[in-house]
Amino acid sequence: MFGLSELAILLIVVLVVFGARKLPELARNAGRAARILKSEVRAAKEPHEAPGAPAAPGDSGVLEGRIVEGPGGLSGAPRP
Repeated sequence: MFGLSELAILLIVVLVVFGARKLPELARNAGRAARILKSEVRAAKEPHEAPGAPAAPGDSGVLEGRIVEGPGGLSGAPRP
């Protein structure tokens, strides 16, 4: 693909364009982008569950809770 001389020329051009001060920041940002891409690819490969399907074998998928009536009642209309 690239030979050693082409990579050296490319590195020199990058040094001239960005400067030595910006290179660590650029490398850090490239590493973050690579990690994000890797995690997104891993997440895309995992099987997706159907919406509403139980997450675990014993899980019914039903959330328990209670209805709290606000100042306007359940319908949101003001009380007389």
